[in-house]
Amino acid sequence: MGSGHRLGRRFGWLWGAYGTSALGTWLAFGAFPLIAIQVLHAGPAEVAALSSVGAAVGAAVAVPLGPWVEFRRKRPVLIAMDLVRFAALLTIPAAYALGALTFLQLLLVSVVVAAADITFRAASGAYLKTLLPAEDLLVANARFESTTWTTTIIGPPLGGAAIGLLGPVATVVADAVSYLLSALGIRATGGQEPPPERRETARLRAGDLLDGWRYILADAALRPLFFNTALFNALVMAAQPLMAVLMLGRLGFEPWQYGLAFAAPSIGGLLGSRLARPLVTRYGQHHVLVVVGTLRALWSVGLAFTGPGTWGLLLVMGVELGLIFCCGVFNPVYATYRLERTPTDRVTRTLSAWAVTTKASTALLTAVWGVLGGLLGPRTAIGLAGVLLLATPLLLPRHDHTPQHEPEPARSHT
Repeated sequence: MGSGHRLGRRFGWLWGAYGTSALGTWLAFGAFPLIAIQVLHAGPAEVAALSSVGAAVGAAVAVPLGPWVEFRRKRPVLIAMDLVRFAALLTIPAAYALGALTFLQLLLVSVVVAAADITFRAASGAYLKTLLPAEDLLVANARFESTTWTTTIIGPPLGGAAIGLLGPVATVVADAVSYLLSALGIRATGGQEPPPERRETARLRAGDLLDGWRYILADAALRPLFFNTALFNALVMAAQPLMAVLMLGRLGFEPWQYGLAFAAPSIGGLLGSRLARPLVTRYGQHHVLVVVGTLRALWSVGLAFTGPGTWGLLLVMGVELGLIFCCGVFNPVYATYRLERTPTDRVTRTLSAWAVTTKASTALLTAVWGVLGGLLGPRTAIGLAGVLLLATPLLLPRHDHTPQHEPEPARSHT
């Protein structure tokens, strides 16, 4: 998956840890709803709450963690978040084996995992910025993106086979173990991490919770990109449950066809991530952000025209291929741009605020679109999300803001 550009042993361990946990996540994709339905006999409302409420409450729990983590070394935080997810997930098979598993436990674990996910992502961005020079950040983010789509391709089929043979609880065990292996990989990175900035006050104040949002909204380049990515992600994700209702219900597709329609196009993300760096080198970072950010908004409206049979399946796969390819290019470029625009002593708070907003807005719009789907029908609601997505390019940065450069932190030689 690499491009031949060597980023060093420490990044290699970090990349391996990321790939391991990503594979575990996709192996267990859909395991919680399946456990709720098959083991706990939960209804549709409870299953919906497991996804939306768990993510929303997890985002709220993560709000104070960003400012708290900012002034601590990031590698121990990354290891701690992996171990928290490992321990939380292991309670599921343990309770299942004892016959004591409840829906409340599933919900609480989903909250803990969501909060740990946000904190891990925020700390990992800050850690990456201290680990590599600025000119290598795009290469690193492209490799992470490539790994994301690779595990998306292979994880769900393997997880589906494991669920069929061993049940959904088995994939939760695999996911838990992946976080333990990730923690060991991050520990193996070694080296000396630059000390974080000291706090002006010893205690975390209420106003500190909003520092990440303050910085984003005050920055002329980050502000539009923040609203663009939050709205884009929320609208795309809000339509996914309705696509399941449309395809598996009214159009009569088999579950394997539905899975194929969304898994196979992930190859586009792998291809897009490999093109990100060459495109930026040739056309420039801002130009790629605007052009690809616009192109990725054009695809989803096509899902409203999904019909039955082979042509309907091919339409979904074509739309998803185009969408995912554009996201594969856009994501590492915007992640790198965001890191370059953010001073090292603000990265964790900024990324935490970004992730909290994305999680919360996705949960909110998913709930809203569920209501719209019931009132208007799934096809109309899907089309409405697609039409609104056409407006998201208006929120992309209009001007080529030069990234704010700062002195590089000291790095250990390995």
